[in-house]
Amino acid sequence: MSVRTRFAPSPTGFLHIGGARTALFNYLFARHHGGTYLLRIEDTDRQRSTPEAVQQILDSLAWLGLSPDEPPVFQASRETRHAEVARALLARGSAYLAYDTPEELAAQREAAEAAKRPFKYDGSRWQGLDPKDAPSVAPAIRIKAPREGETVVEDLVQGTVRVANGELDDMIILRSDGTPTYLHAVVVDDHDMAITHVIRGDDHLTNTFRQCMVYDAMGWSRPRFAHIPLIHGADGAKLSKRHGAVGALEFREQGFLPEAVCNYLMRLGWGHGDEEVIPRERAIALFDLDGVGRAASRMDYAKLLHLNGVYLRGSDDDRLTRDVLERLGRHVVSFGTLGADRVRALMPVLKERAKTLEELAASAAFAVIEGPPPLEAKAAALLTPEAKARLADLAQFLTDAPWERADLESWLRDYAEVKGLKLGQVAQPLRVALTGSTQSPPIDAVLWALGRTEAMDRILAAAEG
Repeated sequence: MSVRTRFAPSPTGFLHIGGARTALFNYLFARHHGGTYLLRIEDTDRQRSTPEAVQQILDSLAWLGLSPDEPPVFQASRETRHAEVARALLARGSAYLAYDTPEELAAQREAAEAAKRPFKYDGSRWQGLDPKDAPSVAPAIRIKAPREGETVVEDLVQGTVRVANGELDDMIILRSDGTPTYLHAVVVDDHDMAITHVIRGDDHLTNTFRQCMVYDAMGWSRPRFAHIPLIHGADGAKLSKRHGAVGALEFREQGFLPEAVCNYLMRLGWGHGDEEVIPRERAIALFDLDGVGRAASRMDYAKLLHLNGVYLRGSDDDRLTRDVLERLGRHVVSFGTLGADRVRALMPVLKERAKTLEELAASAAFAVIEGPPPLEAKAAALLTPEAKARLADLAQFLTDAPWERADLESWLRDYAEVKGLKLGQVAQPLRVALTGSTQSPPIDAVLWALGRTEAMDRILAAAEG
């Protein structure tokens, strides 16, 4: 049996980070077993589903490297098939027409509430009804729930889970307006897509028992189910905006690398010894459902930030440069080829200090501009008359310096020694002149990347300012 998994989001908003982890687990499980990973857009809620949300889901998955192996299936386009199966169940005697009006159903719920008992639909009066006695209202189709015994699901994460069939009710599978219900449509789609493993959040566990009624009544084999725990905030509450970013693309905008996010999400509720940094190919080799825990996971943004820094330091410099330049361009920083070349030259040292691409872009901004950089308040305070005089003297000293990084470091050390200064007393005002900040990559790297002309112009501008 070839493994086939699916991720099935509803396009009613952004792709939540919990949904992204579900997609990742489906992807990794399919890849680990040499199977197929699919996407189904569950867009039957016509009022809340939007094309923008669909595109946002596709963009999020593409950014995370989790695009499906086949074109996505749109659930709304399959309503004819959903209705066909509902009517097949009716013809088999496994379902019946129910003529309750909305008012009658509301009255039944109110009666249950008044009696302080759970509402459970009783459609016995409609079963076996002679068509000539049917009310003149459009009926819904309800499946006949089993009354005896229990339904058992051997869940690949939760273990053996049981529910007494007496707790199940005759759920609607086709509404009176001819549209299918979500719980029914999901079963038909999973069957027709030949899904072998349904991996989803454990908030769907109670739905599984109701969906099994459709599988069993149609004589279809059930897929294997795996219900994974949800992601909570650090306080144990449901993850929400108040905890921090929760949308997949929010993490992209904040400067996280997709591989770092996927690595972090993989380890959120799944484990393999003490391994923390797990690249994609290694993840595929290791991942299986027996490593998924049953307890809810807690989002730790500090840990994600640390992991992102690890991935930044190991990333290709050309790739990081492209991203940084794109981010700087968004901030209306104008620069040309020369500025881009400087950023690329500095990237090996810039990425050693940054935790996100946004931090990386901010630290590179000084390199793309032409002329004196704007001074931070703390930096401006360091440009005392004494410091300006030293910069003017240093400019003269560097006039004949070879402009290679190793040589520049030696020249700065020689200057400090000749003048009887500590290297920091030379480097700090120089750093302010070149970058406008009190913090930067090593000063010799900054001088080398800016080039002789730009560096000397900035030093002299600060000395004369």
